[in-house]
Amino acid sequence: MDQGFEAISWADFAKVELRVGRIVKAEAFPAARKPAYILHVDFGPEIGVRKSSAQITRLYTPETLVGRLIVGVVNFPPKQIGPIRSECLVTGFHNEDGDVVLCVPDGVVPPGTKLC
Repeated sequence: MDQGFEAISWADFAKVELRVGRIVKAEAFPAARKPAYILHVDFGPEIGVRKSSAQITRLYTPETLVGRLIVGVVNFPPKQIGPIRSECLVTGFHNEDGDVVLCVPDGVVPPGTKLC
C-alpha cells in the first residue's frame, strides 16, 4: 500500500486545525510577487477574523469571494508575506491548468467548525 506518501499518525493529523471560514472581505494584493488577493476570513467567535494571502486571481474575483465558505488551517504560525501577516492558510487544489480551486464545504456549515 506504499504510494510514496510519508505515513503520519492519527495524532499528527489531529494537530492540524482545519476549520470552516467565511470570506468577509477580499481585496487586491498589488505588493505580492505573484497575483494574489488578501482575504479576511471569519472563523467564528472562538477564532475571529484572520487574514491570508491567496493566489486565486485566475478563477475568482473579490466580488465572487465575499460570503463564500472555505476550509482553512488556523494553527500555523503567522507568516510575513510582503506587507501583510498571513494568519491562516486557505486550502485549495491545482486544476489541470495549474490554477487554484478553493477547498469548500459541500453544504452550509457554521464558521469555526472543525473538520472531523
